[in-house]
Amino acid sequence: MTYLPTLPYLLSTPRQPLIHRDLSGIQFNERVLAEARTTKNPLLERIKFLAITSSNLDEFFMIRYASLDQSIRQAVLKKRGERHHLVCIRNSLLDMVATLTAKQGETLMLLASALGPKGLRWGTALGDTPAGKKVFDEQILPHLSPPEPWKPHRLTSLNNLAMAAVFENLWFRVSRSIPSIFVHTPDETKNECHLFFLDHLLATHLGPSFRLKGTPTLLRITRDGDIPMDLETEDPTDVPDKIKSGVGSRDRGRPVRLQYGDTASPAFISQCLTALRLSPRQVFPAPGTLGLSGLWTALGRLPDAFKKETSLWFPAFQPVLIKPLRLSEGMFAHLKKQDILLHHPYESFDGYVQFIRTACADPNVTSVQQTFYRTDALSPILEALKKAASSKRVRVVIELRARFDEMNNLRLAEDLRRAGVEVAFGLPRLKVHAKVALVTRQENGTEQLYTHLSTGNYNAVTARAYEDLALLTSNPEIGNDAQHFFDSVCHGEVPSGFKSLVPAPARLHRLLLQLIETETEAAHDGKPAYVFAKVNGLVDPRIVESLYQASQAGVQVDLVVRGACSLIPGVPGLSDNIRVVSLVDRFLEHSRIYYFAQANRMYLSSADWMPRNFFSRLELAFPVLDPQLFDTIRLKIIPAYLADTVKGRELTSQGTWRRRSSADTANPRFQKAEIPTFAHPFQAQTYFQDLTKPLFGHLKGTVIVKSDIVNATNGTWDAEK
Repeated sequence: MTYLPTLPYLLSTPRQPLIHRDLSGIQFNERVLAEARTTKNPLLERIKFLAITSSNLDEFFMIRYASLDQSIRQAVLKKRGERHHLVCIRNSLLDMVATLTAKQGETLMLLASALGPKGLRWGTALGDTPAGKKVFDEQILPHLSPPEPWKPHRLTSLNNLAMAAVFENLWFRVSRSIPSIFVHTPDETKNECHLFFLDHLLATHLGPSFRLKGTPTLLRITRDGDIPMDLETEDPTDVPDKIKSGVGSRDRGRPVRLQYGDTASPAFISQCLTALRLSPRQVFPAPGTLGLSGLWTALGRLPDAFKKETSLWFPAFQPVLIKPLRLSEGMFAHLKKQDILLHHPYESFDGYVQFIRTACADPNVTSVQQTFYRTDALSPILEALKKAASSKRVRVVIELRARFDEMNNLRLAEDLRRAGVEVAFGLPRLKVHAKVALVTRQENGTEQLYTHLSTGNYNAVTARAYEDLALLTSNPEIGNDAQHFFDSVCHGEVPSGFKSLVPAPARLHRLLLQLIETETEAAHDGKPAYVFAKVNGLVDPRIVESLYQASQAGVQVDLVVRGACSLIPGVPGLSDNIRVVSLVDRFLEHSRIYYFAQANRMYLSSADWMPRNFFSRLELAFPVLDPQLFDTIRLKIIPAYLADTVKGRELTSQGTWRRRSSADTANPRFQKAEIPTFAHPFQAQTYFQDLTKPLFGHLKGTVIVKSDIVNATNGTWDAEK
């Protein structure tokens, strides 16, 4: 095929038109870094994007790179060609990371230069000041472990993501409990703030404090963190210990990356490489600091003067709470008449909170059931659930294996159990990723079921920063399916046999292939056919192959893929009817939407189009049955993504990403798109929040930033909203 010579390093295998998921994942991180480098974003928001790239790289090495490296190690000789290609992929990944790391350091310097005149300062020189010495003496020195004799092999005992400070004959382990960045305000009367990076302070003050000569070499190690934790056990009381053991082993995983400060010599690094059994490609200079990811947390500790400086942040955004969910009185009566669609963060997460609180306080409610995957420890619904457990059945399914949230979820489970809540941990070999809550209410002598389903986590903190869709419904088939879901999971069974909900692994993958095939057959028959999907990742090879076949039949396919995408669009004869768009913006695009025009079917889900979601997780896709909500998504939300020419990037047939232009949206496939045009970012927020009637109009001219398009018409909008 003609495209193979132009991007062989991107392909999963030499002869398949599939971009390797990890290479595409690094490309996503490059798009995030681009947001940190653009001058159109406020300065402190750019800091956030930079911190995200660092956290993303940490997770990439702990999970994705570690898995790829393990695959190479396990490759047998008879698959020598396959192993060689994987080695090429690995080398390409590490080269891309090296380039990205260099850009991170450059971006940090650019932001330091721009923020200095604003009163926010950092840098290595800043640490060599009385204030820097005071921070070191009071907040770092008391928490350092005693020095140990140095030999390179001792580095193998350093914990994951921990730092080390190495002198000629001694070294110090630096605990992760010590913050990587310290915020200091030298004068409360001045609009000035200093950020002291931990590694900068160690380099400056550690030697003199212990009367050691020279400057220490600062190191940071990353280990394989993808630790399998099988919950299968005859005794449920063993589960917490299995989780704790699994999390603890993450610190002892195989080393996969070494980062070093600017004082490291080539000879010293060579010794470390030998001790850790790393290749030179797995070693990276720090991008200005080893504590880059700590910038996000540091922003939350800035003085109020900086938090209130509007020029440094995105304009304040206030989600709206729709009328039927403001007060408990009448909420269930409204849901019996009409479904409600919530589009977070434009519409407040408090709508869901109010739904659960109302259910917990209602004497007619007999049970409340809920899944948790990632939640915040101070979630406002937790106290309501615990209090309700004394008067009604409260059952919670907690997925303890949500990566990096295992201990938080374990503490949550223990807390709820003490309050009398029934707690289940899900299935041994399937992570429970479905987001569903079910309320059972006695009404006129019968049971009425009210269901909340979401594409995102039940987390009040991330709900302010993540874009997600949620559905509230009294549909009896959906309610019965939700009840069957909870009963099955709590009995250790994989749920199936639903009427409305579509579960994975039992049915979702097969249904999607069938729906794509329906569009393909329609196109063969000369009928209009269209597929739209919005997901965080698209890497399932069978889905990609099915979409290629649909394109060749004439099906128009629009894909909005935030992260990794294995499909290559725009290849003549293969995928010329497919376009792929990615948006990286103020809010993390997190919702999943599947729409099939000829079949007239639309689903929302927590599941990406990835093998792990289809076969290794318990997922739910839920249909949009209300015609008004169906059209809201079809005619307003979906076109907003396809119309974006400001934050949107489009994937080319060469496997690279480019900025979109007005030409990319000149002939929108949705001819009835009801999106107005706004001349200024965030103008849309005021417009939508004041809106008292449905939107009318067509796309025109230069379009908008998608996150400024608020879902205003969800079937419950009125003048009091």
